[in-house]
Amino acid sequence: MIFDGLSNKLQDTFKKLRGKGKLTEKDIKEATREIKIALLEADVNFKVVKDFIKKINERAVGVEVLQSLTPGQQVIKIVNDELTSLMGKENTKLEFSKKGITPIMLVGLQGAGKTTTGGKLANLLKEKGKKVLLVACDVYRPAAIKQLQVLGQQIGVDVFSLGDKESPVQIAKKAIEHAEHNLYDVVIVDTAGRLHVDEQLMDELYNIKNEIEPVEILLNVDAMTGQDAVTVAESFNEKLDITGIIMTKLDGDTRGGAALSITAVTGKHIKFVGMGEKIADLEPFYPDRMASRILGMGDVLSLIEKAQANFDEQKALELQEKIRKQEFTLVDFKEQMQQMKSMGSLSDILQMMPGANTKALQGLDMSDKELVKTEAIIDSMTEAERLNPDIINASRRKRIAQGSGTRVQDVNKLLKGFEQSRKMMKQLSSMGGKKMSKFKLPFMR
Repeated sequence: MIFDGLSNKLQDTFKKLRGKGKLTEKDIKEATREIKIALLEADVNFKVVKDFIKKINERAVGVEVLQSLTPGQQVIKIVNDELTSLMGKENTKLEFSKKGITPIMLVGLQGAGKTTTGGKLANLLKEKGKKVLLVACDVYRPAAIKQLQVLGQQIGVDVFSLGDKESPVQIAKKAIEHAEHNLYDVVIVDTAGRLHVDEQLMDELYNIKNEIEPVEILLNVDAMTGQDAVTVAESFNEKLDITGIIMTKLDGDTRGGAALSITAVTGKHIKFVGMGEKIADLEPFYPDRMASRILGMGDVLSLIEKAQANFDEQKALELQEKIRKQEFTLVDFKEQMQQMKSMGSLSDILQMMPGANTKALQGLDMSDKELVKTEAIIDSMTEAERLNPDIINASRRKRIAQGSGTRVQDVNKLLKGFEQSRKMMKQLSSMGGKKMSKFKLPFMR
């Protein structure tokens, strides 16, 4: 899970503060020292950490904290505010031309996921009603053009290519002419990368920029490269004056130092983050929501947005009706798990829940493999057993385990989890019709 180590250390520090009725300057200095160590261990830039701690100390050692009735909460609020500010304060949206097409350049080193991100961004904009054209300007990397064409076909977006014989500058120029003639809204130019920043690469990108005059120059950086990502961002920004950053592979980076450093160092905001390998796994970046997740306060808004994007509204309404009538079965249980799976990593979804215990989550197996096992167990039941699990006795459990290739313990674990869910549903239905109609579970729209 992202920011795992940092999140756990900060939550441990705040737990100590909450346990004290009154804080002294010594308490705050000790807490900020622990915060400093946690940030450095998370690979946050040293200068950024120094400035961050200075700001917290200036605010924390003052009247608003030391004379507060809830000093621990006040310190947490200050850290939350400063973390949000560090990552850019608020979500920064894409800019679009007031009239005509909007050219967007994607730049970055080889291996940062630039071509895949181009497909993800095109898909995102297409869903918002934009007519998008992808442009294959990487004429050096083997199969780069083919990769973009496959992505375009997958998402139903046109790809402009002149092969690998024309220069990238000419391809970009002709792509813009083609887009203007065919009334496209957005042109996303997938440029070539290198293994490291060099003059030849930068000159080529600079010439493309001058030719097509992009509204956005988005730098792709790999979150897993840590502070190297920040150094790369500085180099690209110095030459091209980038307009924003797309941070890829953030779901694979447990430290998160690059995400916490890059805006402070470059002055440019993270606009999107890549949170997985699926085409839909590109999300707008919200500094305030990410700060809440780091501090263990969840991210309910992102959770709701994920649910709304992935869940079938009609099925959600049908489920709500079943809950009212206390008819929640294993068939519904399986269906909800499948819809949850479409939202992405279950561990990341649970991390969005306010008060989620990230340490406890570490011990849970929330992989797709575990969900497949659960589905296999339910599929091995008879229709009568799925509709009425109360009839599943010891001999039936043994048969179900054998049929699904699992153990009896796995069947018991599933039935226990289902029973807990069903009890929760009964409690919700007992709230009464009027209250129930206002209540929405995360999987309801």
